[in-house]
Amino acid sequence: MQPDDRVCVVAVRPATFERCQGRGLYPIPAGYSRATAAYDHLAIYRPAPVSAVTHVTPVMDRVEQTRGGPGPMRAGDWAATVEPFADTDRVTVLELGDLVALADPVVADGTGVRGAWYCTIADLRAADTTAALAARAGD
Repeated sequence: MQPDDRVCVVAVRPATFERCQGRGLYPIPAGYSRATAAYDHLAIYRPAPVSAVTHVTPVMDRVEQTRGGPGPMRAGDWAATVEPFADTDRVTVLELGDLVALADPVVADGTGVRGAWYCTIADLRAADTTAALAARAGD
């Protein structure tokens, strides 16, 4: 990871975190700007159980998939990670490298991650709170 590498910071629920960590998948419903934005890494904000940005991972590939079509997402993945948030039959699936735990998680201080924030690896490393990261992040 280079300091100037671009990062997309997203909030995930436990079911999505499990897929990021265990299967290296992060689905993005069609129409979300983060599906087409340019970034090298995904940073993960976990509202529960820790309320912090805890991990970062390289984005290895992007795969377009339709519900029931070929691709890395299974029916259970759709039910757990897409259906609660979007009424769509199309997603962009980020295929991820290994999740790396941040040595110093970016702790929530009343500012939670909503949508997607964009920053650099240097910004992520410099921020100690989500408010500090939000001040550095753009969209």
